[in-house]
Amino acid sequence: MSLSTLTVWAREVNNSLKLSYNRPAKYFEEAMVIGNGTMGAIVYGGTTRDVISLNDLTLWTGEPDREITTPNAYKAIPTIREMLENEDYRSADIEQRKVQGHYSENYQPLGRLTISYLDTSAKISEYNRSLDISNAIAQTKYMRDNKSFSCEYFASAPDSVIVINLKSDKPEGIRALITFDSQLPHATSASGNEISSEGYAAYHSYPSYFDDVTEKHLYDPERGIHFRTIIKVITDKGDVKSYPSGELKIESAHNVLILIANATSFNGFDKDPVKEGRDYRNIAKNRIDLASAKTYETLKDSHVNDYKYFFDRVELSLGETAPEIAALPTDEQLRRYTDNTEYNPGLEALYFQFGRYLLISCSRTPGVPANLQGLWNEKLLPPWSCNYTSNINVEENYWAAETANLSEMHRPLMDFIANLSNTGYETAKAYYGVDKGWCLGQNTDIWAMTCPVGLNVGDPSWACWTMGGAWLSTHIWEHYVFTKDIEMLRKYYPVLKGAAEFCMNWLIEKDGKLITSPGTSPENKFVTPNGYIGATSYGCTADLAITRECLIDAIKAAEILNTDKDFRKKAKTTISRLSPYKIGKKGNLQEWFHDWEDEDPQHRHQSHLFGLYPGHHISTDETPDLAKACAKTLEIKGDNTTGWSTGWRVNLYARLKDSNNAYHIYRRLLKLVTPDGYKGKDARRGGGTYPNLLDAHSPFQIDGNFGGCAGVIEMLMQSSEEDITLLPALPEQWKDGSVKGICARGSFVIDMSWKDGKVTSLSIMSRKGGKTRVNFNNKSVKISLKANETKQLL
Repeated sequence: MSLSTLTVWAREVNNSLKLSYNRPAKYFEEAMVIGNGTMGAIVYGGTTRDVISLNDLTLWTGEPDREITTPNAYKAIPTIREMLENEDYRSADIEQRKVQGHYSENYQPLGRLTISYLDTSAKISEYNRSLDISNAIAQTKYMRDNKSFSCEYFASAPDSVIVINLKSDKPEGIRALITFDSQLPHATSASGNEISSEGYAAYHSYPSYFDDVTEKHLYDPERGIHFRTIIKVITDKGDVKSYPSGELKIESAHNVLILIANATSFNGFDKDPVKEGRDYRNIAKNRIDLASAKTYETLKDSHVNDYKYFFDRVELSLGETAPEIAALPTDEQLRRYTDNTEYNPGLEALYFQFGRYLLISCSRTPGVPANLQGLWNEKLLPPWSCNYTSNINVEENYWAAETANLSEMHRPLMDFIANLSNTGYETAKAYYGVDKGWCLGQNTDIWAMTCPVGLNVGDPSWACWTMGGAWLSTHIWEHYVFTKDIEMLRKYYPVLKGAAEFCMNWLIEKDGKLITSPGTSPENKFVTPNGYIGATSYGCTADLAITRECLIDAIKAAEILNTDKDFRKKAKTTISRLSPYKIGKKGNLQEWFHDWEDEDPQHRHQSHLFGLYPGHHISTDETPDLAKACAKTLEIKGDNTTGWSTGWRVNLYARLKDSNNAYHIYRRLLKLVTPDGYKGKDARRGGGTYPNLLDAHSPFQIDGNFGGCAGVIEMLMQSSEEDITLLPALPEQWKDGSVKGICARGSFVIDMSWKDGKVTSLSIMSRKGGKTRVNFNNKSVKISLKANETKQLL
């Protein structure tokens, strides 16, 4: 191969944006995931049995959250405060259990479609399985008895169906059995060329880790969310035969189109899914009828055009991977990247773009954001109920939504936060005695539950937390500063204000300053001087950091809308009286009011660094001493942590403008972790990345993917409402590169190239018009643009 040919090949490989494998998936963590924002599929690509696990983002256990589990919980608050004032932390931990409600519900798997090939003795060769994230199409392709066979899979948002297309060159065509099954109560039938299945989820469930009940799921056919799934098979000239058992048999077909439609009765967080549910039966039927009237090519073109409208907004090049490495299967690339520390900027860019692919695929349902596993779950009792965990995880899912030019995917979260505020006002009163404002505990679900969890037996370190509403509400202001959408801000401002009002009414005075009491630092524990290991305290740094950020955002929003002068005045006074940050004896940022040791110095949570990231009130320029203390905290915590925590640390180091550590931790995020069920001699556990590039907490949580995606942009660009800084934490390994389409605060869009760490071309576009200052190459340029105007600065 000539040098010029090799160069062209290398560029083609690097620009393909494909996950590729040379064998079928055996485990979930090897399978390919597709989704249209509501329906999702997990594709294994088997050659004897091809299993496609199905999900619907609106299929949960439970019903509307209308009752207060512990109506007099607020009465314990004064007692806990008195215990804390007396430094009786053991008693405070015990008393905190009285301020707990029920657990969240569980996100449920829809079912499994299985394609069983009847030529079981067929010889398989030249196998390839791929997921092309540039067009959101998965494919298996191989030789079956020396004849070509292929299968394409995609989840169409325009047509609300999952599409599978089989092609075979074998003279006898495709012979296969199509079946559908579900772990939920259901009934399946087949007629003509269709399979139809109806079922329902439990009307109540408990998490896997709650052992005080024997039945984790409570079922009643007259309650809970119901679903209907329809699978339609269309062939060219082959035969399709249905069986009473609910199966379809395909014979002698060379082209087979399989369409999957689903609908649930979920009709909103406050609607009974049976009495007030959607007409899910007719919705599913209409979807399958409309889709089946179209050709495969029409369905595919519509899907690709819709997807690329979002995905193609951003392009990224971080350098070129050697062709011999880029040609390897993705899992092998990940292994070599981990073990041999190979230079592989193509894989690093692929991981970034994979994060964008996942967000498009799992966050397009109004009022139902991406959950702990995005959209993809195969278990009735998934880890942590596959819920929304508000002490970091659901927020991290959306860190890249604005900067990675996917603002539309942020909107389901906006609607969800508004839903939470409805139930959150009642929680504030019943559990905390606060009659103004709303709040959210650590966990929530599709029903917008807001109470602290635990059922009076949960460990306060994770069960008792008050700041979820305040943290989530900062996303409202973030959405505004990136979009300048004044009507959206006007719509959601009352929600942001309500979260700020809770914060102000929850604070108490100590030593002339305002603090929270009681409080916890998410999932971490302190050690008192007398050796007690506890969780319940007062004046926790994370509480005050989130409070500060929420109040700052609410004030700015009120100023933009020219409203609530008295509220603004009170909020500003409150900020001035907040207990300040403290630097500990080790030079670290204190996590607790007192300079205490952590039970686990390397604890995965770093919530007290919130003000640095995702907050904005700690920085190397404005608060250098606090930034230095944050860096010391990260040094003490070390490198080995979970996937989502690693993703967070990438962003924290980027905000510190520490390019070496930001890149080092990004590489650490891409550390290969083998599937959870794999027990071989090369089993690898811990936080990192699975063979299919999904985040390993472990087990799988999707937040690390989104945190890593956001972290890449933080290394390349950071912005405030006044300025934009380019290449603030550029690693030496990315000294040459380019990016197009990333977004800055102020509703600006950046295209740039750089060489040897210096920006060599730069254009900036304003969507709404405005002024900013652009910092690059050791200079600062002020610009003013009209709406939709682009300026070439280099």
